[in-house]
Amino acid sequence: MLMIRLSRVGRANDPSFRMVVTDSQNSAKSGRFLEVVGSYNARGGKAQLDKTRIAHWLKQGVQVTDTVHNILVNHKLIESKKVSKVGKKKVDPKAKAAAPAA
Repeated sequence: MLMIRLSRVGRANDPSFRMVVTDSQNSAKSGRFLEVVGSYNARGGKAQLDKTRIAHWLKQGVQVTDTVHNILVNHKLIESKKVSKVGKKKVDPKAKAAAPAA
């Protein structure tokens, strides 16, 4: 499945990100992506987006991560509420399988 996610670039202690379209099985650091559709400067909170390409990919059914979803809501590319990441936990499949059943 394709998704739009952030890929970190830039110097240490100066976070900036590329917004890329990639397969969900590729890691964010792999550098394997189909297209760069924008950038996001985390320190300034400024995003530069290619709105036509993002709209194209969204019409194709591409999923977006929670952070990218919130950026697109801020720029009015998606009509939705922001997604809260507070309280979401990643479940480790190994730890889940090792847990004793009660």
